[in-house]
Amino acid sequence: MPSTPRSRLRPSTVPFSAQGLRAYPSELHAGGGGAQENGAIQFAASSAPRPPYARVKQFLKDSLEAGRWAPGEQMPSEADLVAQFGVSRMTVHRALRELQDAGLITRLQGVGTFAAQLNRVSSTLTINDIQEEIRRRGHRHDASVHIQRAEAAPPALAQRLGLDAGATVFHTLIVHHEHGVPLQCEDRYVNPACAPGYLDVDFTQMTPTHYLLDVAPLWEAHVAIESALPTAQEARLLGIQRTDPCLIVVRGTVSRGMPVTLARLVHPGSRYTLESQFRP
Repeated sequence: MPSTPRSRLRPSTVPFSAQGLRAYPSELHAGGGGAQENGAIQFAASSAPRPPYARVKQFLKDSLEAGRWAPGEQMPSEADLVAQFGVSRMTVHRALRELQDAGLITRLQGVGTFAAQLNRVSSTLTINDIQEEIRRRGHRHDASVHIQRAEAAPPALAQRLGLDAGATVFHTLIVHHEHGVPLQCEDRYVNPACAPGYLDVDFTQMTPTHYLLDVAPLWEAHVAIESALPTAQEARLLGIQRTDPCLIVVRGTVSRGMPVTLARLVHPGSRYTLESQFRP
């Protein structure tokens, strides 16, 4: 009997900009015939005062998101920011260094600071694509699409996507397979303003992750990971029992200040390994 393929899930290298991030099961979409269980993201605001460098960093990040400086346009100098915020040059330097590390700005010694090109942002803030991950191992990826439609967003979901309650939202439910073995159940909601052509895509050939990164360059992402039991629907689609533990990733992404998508990615625990690498 052939062995069951195992996948190594590597966490996204995007920054967390909210405190108290966690995943929890929630009935986001109540409709006829009962409630459909989905994942959701909850953010608890931190009441701790921000250090001076964080205030400078947030001001620049908010201004970049608002389009104050076009990609490639020169931004205020360190001296200008020192004067504007009344902080030390070292404080400003740290704020700029962290924005550069995140791929949001480019700094040229002796020249100045510039807003990064969007393609640089999207290549720096990396979201892994399960199709590419499977193919890198030389294996076959298949996807079965169970839902691909427009729906009315209930209040909880609308709030997380920055929409009005009842506004149209795009919904897909897809199971990804490696050599015929289900590895991931992807339940995703998408903001139509960010990807108006989403429902026209053949997701048996291209993953939602790949498509969304093309049409809505990644600016920010929030990720929560937990070990939990699947819903009845998820267990059925993955061919596992309700009592089988799963690795559940709940991910929301933002492009230029606008929420793009909220996805719940469920992986059978026996088929996935979570890995990370840290260097001091």
